[in-house]
Amino acid sequence: MYAVVGCNECAAMWLLSDPRTSDSATCPRCGKTHRTAKLKRFFESEDRAAAREARAALLAKKRDESAAFAEIDHVSELERAVDDAGVDEREYLEASGIDADAVDEAGARAEGGGSSSRTRTELVRDAVEAAAEPTEENVVAHASERGVPAETAREILTRLTRRGELSESRGRYRVV
Repeated sequence: MYAVVGCNECAAMWLLSDPRTSDSATCPRCGKTHRTAKLKRFFESEDRAAAREARAALLAKKRDESAAFAEIDHVSELERAVDDAGVDEREYLEASGIDADAVDEAGARAEGGGSSSRTRTELVRDAVEAAAEPTEENVVAHASERGVPAETAREILTRLTRRGELSESRGRYRVV
């Protein structure tokens, strides 16, 4: 179950994954903690994609952009359009005279592994899922054991929470 909810402090809207399982939720924009039972639910669905679409429609309406939003079939259409638009990274690098393979190898070394290694963001997300008690301290420790600097792991946790990819309640994180 997914719900599009709103903050009465800063008017932010975000997706809340299964609001029945936690007592509180934190606004990703202003940080205010809300009781989930008292949050205004603008839309509810079992389908995450439908909830994302509803949130996008509500945000467009809020900004008086409903007409422009109506021209797009679905949010996934925008994602596909972005993927199809412009020049991909590899093409750009090669056109600039830079060896794209060398860039890939340098990136893999910077991430601390070979070409099949996971990114720092993926390692932090994995740490949230793997930790028995996914508190900030445990997640950072788990990610640090896999090569992510502690401060970077904290920044990634904050960024993923703001994006709505993680939720934090009572000091515990979970993947949305």
